[in-house]
Amino acid sequence: QVQLQESGPGLVKPSQTLSVTCTVSGGSITTPNYYWNWIRQSPGKELEWMGAIDSRGDTYYATSLADRTSISRNTAENSFTLQLSSVTPRDTAVYYCARHTTIKTTNRNAYWGQGTQVTVGS
Repeated sequence: QVQLQESGPGLVKPSQTLSVTCTVSGGSITTPNYYWNWIRQSPGKELEWMGAIDSRGDTYYATSLADRTSISRNTAENSFTLQLSSVTPRDTAVYYCARHTTIKTTNRNAYWGQGTQVTVGS
């Protein structure tokens, strides 16, 4: 059983960089044919796909966020990390990591973490 667990700062100040890590157990992030996605949900809005990293370490980003987003991984720790720079209160959301067989998806029929709330404010 694959399990994903997000960990994040909880509160980030405007203009700073948000960093959220997803630690995976029960499966390797280097297993071929899987994509490790980052998805967020802001209050009152739908799920938004942000980006992904695949089993080879290649990254993919939503066009609207590409200039502020970076995804990296630590294979030794079986984890991957989302960094979002220059945050504003509009980046306040629950941030989820999930494993899919594709990118640009918010399909719930997959393995998801429980999500971590990140609030941008002073």
